[in-house]
Amino acid sequence: MTQAIGAVTFLVRDYDEAIDYFTRVLRFSLSQDTPLSGSKRWVVVVPPGSNGPGLVLVRAETPEEIARVGDQAAGRAFLFLHTDDFWRDYEDMRTKGVVFYEEPRNEPYGLVVIFKDLYGNYWDLKGPVPQVWPLRPGGPN
Repeated sequence: MTQAIGAVTFLVRDYDEAIDYFTRVLRFSLSQDTPLSGSKRWVVVVPPGSNGPGLVLVRAETPEEIARVGDQAAGRAFLFLHTDDFWRDYEDMRTKGVVFYEEPRNEPYGLVVIFKDLYGNYWDLKGPVPQVWPLRPGGPN
């Protein structure tokens, strides 16, 4: 038997606002944008180079959905964005205005830093375990 998570629902206020954020700021690709009934769309974004699940951007409509935009994991880290080059992506995200809530730190499972997306959901940016110190290229030993 083979199973896999195919996608994750991601509540948004507005499709185009979310597409802009994910493609411009996080450098995701717009995989699908298909009109459905009325004003609904099937919108999927995926991280660069990924062959794993994407995010299905779902416009919040009901009061319950609207209340959960930006708090899909009750204040916990909602998604974990893995990268092959932590410092490249960290610096790129900083220059695009992403708010980080701590300094990058080295954990046994890799370099990690917490950031919030445009709606307020917490994410972890996670890079590979560094093979050598210093933590930051060019930093103190």
